Amino acid sequence: MSPNTLYDAGRYVLRTIPQEKYALWDDFVAGHANGHLLQCWDWGELKAAAGWQPIRLALWDEHAHRMVAAAQILRRSAPLLPLWAGHLAYIPKGPVIDWPQTPICEAFFTQLHALLRRQGAIALRLEPGPEADTSEGVLAMEYLGACRARRTLAIQPLRTIVLDLAPDEETLLAQMKEKWRYNIRLAARKGVTVRDAASIDDLRLWYDLLQVTSQRDQFGVHTFDYYRRAWELFVSTGKARLLLAEHEGRLLAGIFVALFARQGIYLYGASSNEQRQLMPNYLLQWEAIRWSRQQGARLYDFWGIPDTDAEDEAMAGVYRFKRGWGGRVAQFPGGYEQAYRPLMMKLADRFMASG
Repeated sequence: MSPNTLYDAGRYVLRTIPQEKYALWDDFVAGHANGHLLQCWDWGELKAAAGWQPIRLALWDEHAHRMVAAAQILRRSAPLLPLWAGHLAYIPKGPVIDWPQTPICEAFFTQLHALLRRQGAIALRLEPGPEADTSEGVLAMEYLGACRARRTLAIQPLRTIVLDLAPDEETLLAQMKEKWRYNIRLAARKGVTVRDAASIDDLRLWYDLLQVTSQRDQFGVHTFDYYRRAWELFVSTGKARLLLAEHEGRLLAGIFVALFARQGIYLYGASSNEQRQLMPNYLLQWEAIRWSRQQGARLYDFWGIPDTDAEDEAMAGVYRFKRGWGGRVAQFPGGYEQAYRPLMMKLADRFMASG
């Protein structure tokens, strides 16, 4: 048995993937139909800077000598409970698996649950990546329900807007709302320019804007060190860009856009309270869309809209902005939880609800 083998079930064997095999991991996740940025190696490294412990588990087909499923699991101690009491395990946008392949699913989850129980996990929370109304998404929900995994609150957005990047640029422009095309051209005509952030100093200026945005729109942000780590992991390696919109040398807005598994993903955005009439956010998004398409992405994900279309939603304005680009609404299966120690999980839930 390989030293990385955790559980031997015959043909399909669950193994840890060590650091030196990170390229093998990313190649599999990026090339899989259900691959996602949140399952890439460096996302685990980023979350490690925020208190999570990542572990990468791959199901190996011993007959075909290849990886057939994978899950990057983020682990941390339960809130306000001592370490000896156990930890929570979380799979965002995963596992990366072919849901129609029942033997693979059964082998993967049987071995995964056995491993997590041995390691002292209180529960596993996961959020499958396929869209809910696709065959893969339906199968994921059916399989998890049959395994008695209960529905729980999702951590990642339940809905998003995705834009198909197959059409050419003229068609993409024609598909968006007329006001959006006008605002893109207005920004360019008024002298707004877009460039890549080139240094940590640029990142710090963007972070200052992010704090302004969080106060204005009332949402939380990470520390500067978190975004610096994201810069080191993604921007410096070409997996992301931090695009900055300026006017006469003054920073007006900036967006952090990642590229993985043939998807462009809008992760973080910040904008000034000044010169908003110059529409810098429209030009920024258009440049991000163009770049993603040029790099071979098939979709552009605007990353999160409210759970409903109600106009009184706190993020209704954000929803209208994202919807105007001509994309479609995508809904995901949401969160599921498999409890290994139900009483301890109830205690952890109580602490999380009170905190």
